[in-house]
Amino acid sequence: MTTTLRLLLLVVRESLRGRWLIGLALLLAALGELLLRFSGGGPTTLVSLLDVVLILTPLIGLVVGTMQVHHAREVTELLLAQPIARGRLFVALYLGTAIPLAVSVVVGLLAPFAWHGLLFGADGMQLLGLAGAAALLALITTAMAFVIALRADDRVRALGIALGIWLVTAVLWDGIILLTAMLLADRPIEVPLLIMLALNPLDIARVLLLLGSDAAALLGYTGAIVQRALGGAAGQVALVGLLTLWILVPWTLASRTFRRKDF
Repeated sequence: MTTTLRLLLLVVRESLRGRWLIGLALLLAALGELLLRFSGGGPTTLVSLLDVVLILTPLIGLVVGTMQVHHAREVTELLLAQPIARGRLFVALYLGTAIPLAVSVVVGLLAPFAWHGLLFGADGMQLLGLAGAAALLALITTAMAFVIALRADDRVRALGIALGIWLVTAVLWDGIILLTAMLLADRPIEVPLLIMLALNPLDIARVLLLLGSDAAALLGYTGAIVQRALGGAAGQVALVGLLTLWILVPWTLASRTFRRKDF
């Protein structure tokens, strides 16, 4: 067994000990069950779950990722005193935090549909797409949390920055886009709104999942522009590429900060 795998298993074991992963999966499963019972399934349930995922997953990823880095600081210092490469330790810390979160979200989303035999039904592909987007958001927000926590040594300050980013991207972003569209009402707004779309991974995930679906009316300004400017398939490829960048860029920043940081 390699050193990285041993460290990864250690971090995963610590994450599971907190029981918050089980609680998150149960919460998502309960919400999915309630939506299935009261909405009867179909696109309405998926759109409601999309709203839950876009609010809850980034919040958990940012908060838990930030707290995990500070909570494991003493253990990190102890491990760095051993002949362990910083790169391997960072990979273990990140994956040990992000993967359990992604698995918990996916299991919580799919469990009620699997229980009712709807997992491979008419909306099965959209449901799997939602689960995949939720997993990507877990990876993205955990990487962002690592960047925040590694650059802000004070735990309260780091947590405040994480909550501020979540508030802007998950709650206030639609209002910012609407305000921008109103201010640029007499000018071409396609390019500014596409840039704003690229700056928010939550908005990218929302547009990607709704693009070309029966709920396309909920796309909003940015989604409508993507659908008109890039088309269905081209737009989806571009959005997937942007989400990939949102994983790679924070990962790279966090990795470099971890390698250079004086613990």
